[in-house]
Amino acid sequence: MHAKIVVLCILDGVGWGLRDDGDAVQLAQTPNLDRLMAEHPWCLLQAHGRAVGLPSDDDMGNSEVGHNAMGAGRVFDQGAKLIGEAIRTGRIWQSSAWKRAISGGTLHFLGLVSDGNVHSHVDHLEAMLRQAASEGVKRVRLHLLTDGRDVSGRSALTWIKPLEALMNELGQDYAIASGGGRMLITMDRYCADWPMVQRGWECHVMGQAPRFSSASEAIQTAYERDPNCNDQWIPPFVVGDYEGMADGDAVLLFNFRGDRAIEISRAFDEGEAFDETCFRRERRPNVRFAGIMEYDGDMHIPRHFLVEPPIIEGTVGEWLAKNEKRVFSISETQKFGHVTYFFNGNRSDAMPGEAQEEIASDTVPFEQVPAMKAREVTKRVVETLAAGDLPDLVRLNIANGDMVGHSGDRLATVKAMEVVDDCLGQLEAAVREVGGVLLVTADHGNADEMWQTKRTGKPGAVKVSYKRDEAGNPIPSTSHSLNPVPFVLVDHSGEWALAGAGQGSVCGGLAQVGGTLLRLCDVPVPNNYLNPLVVRRTNRKEEA
Repeated sequence: MHAKIVVLCILDGVGWGLRDDGDAVQLAQTPNLDRLMAEHPWCLLQAHGRAVGLPSDDDMGNSEVGHNAMGAGRVFDQGAKLIGEAIRTGRIWQSSAWKRAISGGTLHFLGLVSDGNVHSHVDHLEAMLRQAASEGVKRVRLHLLTDGRDVSGRSALTWIKPLEALMNELGQDYAIASGGGRMLITMDRYCADWPMVQRGWECHVMGQAPRFSSASEAIQTAYERDPNCNDQWIPPFVVGDYEGMADGDAVLLFNFRGDRAIEISRAFDEGEAFDETCFRRERRPNVRFAGIMEYDGDMHIPRHFLVEPPIIEGTVGEWLAKNEKRVFSISETQKFGHVTYFFNGNRSDAMPGEAQEEIASDTVPFEQVPAMKAREVTKRVVETLAAGDLPDLVRLNIANGDMVGHSGDRLATVKAMEVVDDCLGQLEAAVREVGGVLLVTADHGNADEMWQTKRTGKPGAVKVSYKRDEAGNPIPSTSHSLNPVPFVLVDHSGEWALAGAGQGSVCGGLAQVGGTLLRLCDVPVPNNYLNPLVVRRTNRKEEA
């Protein structure tokens, strides 16, 4: 049986939220999406945490890992394991960011120090310190954030004392310069508390905080002054005669998890506009800054990083190419790299038989143009379907839900979703006209949660509510959500059905989209892929 054309429509940042006033997806008038979900099989897919290779289920999904998972058909490690492998092979030391960092001046290391393995791991720091010494770096300063959250509440000295000993062992001018608790300085997330980042800047960069003879003394003093003090809340401190960073220094942020690394990265990387919108940096030394990873692939934060995403073998794109299938991939600039590079296993070149098209994004804030280029992307897909010489797979990303959602502007995001829905209606009509199969899903949530949430309770019984300011108003959210994403199967012929999932229930994870595409394109699904989400109906019975 000849396979039908398959269209994968990725509604970026459109998750399944609380379906209330904080949910722009629910608030928007979406007659097309509503109709498709009423008339066709659909379920929910996990798009965060371990389902996409992140260290824990507290980790929000993002566009990079989401597209990686869909294009790989399997879950690949992200974060800690990726860093560990780069250190083991020595690949990290060959990166341009590492070579740039050790090229002169004082080398500063900044990050969370513990073996919690959620935001960082002390082993990564120790490896970098030893490598710096072996490559002749003469002067190093450490800026250590104490944990108490992913490890025991008062375990900071477990990591600080061995690091102090290591400084002496390495025999160079290596020392701890500053520090403080992770919930008091530096590691804010989602732009919730910029003064927290400012306190970190003043401590690490400017050397302004209470002074102690050693980090151990600072921590022990905090314990003695407050018997209930948890490591998360250690007051900021500086050590010895440290006076701050200087022009020509280098700074490496060794946290691998992005959410609490983005803001301090922006403080190092961004220009004067940052001072007007976030906090005023009284002194901004000209340093060479890099993160251990790229924390935000949409905004390219930071500009320099040590470990590239992995090259993933055996992707959907490779299997389609081997079977001489033709693919058309398209998005606007903001998500073009995701629907091509990341979907294809972090490869820059198009696969054999793949045509790629990029529609230039607007260059103004997206809340001012919530339609973005959704209509232009949709028009090109509709034209392709009407042209007659059909590819086997069309892969498109509609960026509005995520990029407008990041603005925190709920009304603009509602408008964005209504444009997205109109485009979805056009796509569905065009796919139906050529007898194809339309899959509608997302890479992670965002527009579905426009107010900041707090989660209480144990796994399996988590309660979600909204955070509020002093006046009782919900606090806008500009981040991704932990919500699952819809997966809608639109096949008017009735040939295909969902594989055993109840309507609207969670039926798997994003990585299962990969095997689904291969099955629909009549390509054998590799044994190492996760199970496809669809089965073919035979005589009204479903069989795998």
